[in-house]
This record gives sequence, structure tokens and C-alpha cells, in this order.
Amino acid sequence: MTSQLPAELFQAFTETHYIVHHEPPFTMNIGVFCPDLKKLMAERKALCAAFITAWNPFAQRLSDTENEARQQTLKASLSQRGLAFINGIGQHPGNGWPGEPSVLILDMSREAAKALAGQYEQLAFVWADQTAVPALMQPD
Repeated sequence: MTSQLPAELFQAFTETHYIVHHEPPFTMNIGVFCPDLKKLMAERKALCAAFITAWNPFAQRLSDTENEARQQTLKASLSQRGLAFINGIGQHPGNGWPGEPSVLILDMSREAAKALAGQYEQLAFVWADQTAVPALMQPD
């Protein structure tokens, strides 16, 4: 995982809180079992989940207007593909980087998530299987 990401970005992404705007909202942390994700996946009969944003391609800040347009395109694409998703936000607890609106996509395979993250020029994304332990992944 660390082979392509600079150490400071890897650390920032690992420390980020990945907040899912479900009822009630819950937070995922990299490498930490998430009982709320486990429960959601069981309720929805999902085998895996991906947490992806379209904001700030290649970790370069864009304007809110550009980022919001990119995020709407991502969500429209998911809807067209019939994929269930829940809005969320990736927010680092203390580095001052603005939170990035994101989506938790249920039943998106790791390979499909890699392709989607790559399409939206992301350096990393979060993926979890049925163990409900979110992992930081990179697109190919």
C-alpha cells in the first residue's frame, strides 16, 4: 500500500475518519473493526463496501464548485449502474484539510472500486469485505 503513496499522505489517509451518513451515522477507521458497517452490510446482504470520493483528484485541491460537480457525476454514474450508496464524508481529525464528501457503495468488489477510484483520479479509497475492517487501497 505504501509503495506509491508518500508517507505523509498514507498517514493522513490512515488517520482520517470516514463518516457514513446512515441512520444513525457511524465512523469507519482504517484497520479497525466497524460493528455499524458489519450490521449495515448484513441488513443489506452486501458482501463488501467501498468508500470513495470524486473530490480533489490526485490530492490537489479544486474549487468547491468543481469538486461538487465531480461528486454529482460520480453519484449519477452509480445510480445509472443501479448501485446502492450512502453519502458520507472523509474528515481528518486535525490536519486542517477540508472534509471530502464521499459515498459508501455497497457490494462493490475491490476490483470495481479500484477502477472507479482510478476513473476519478483518487490516490486511495477505503474498502471492506465481510469482516467489516476498512482497509486503505490504491487504484491500479
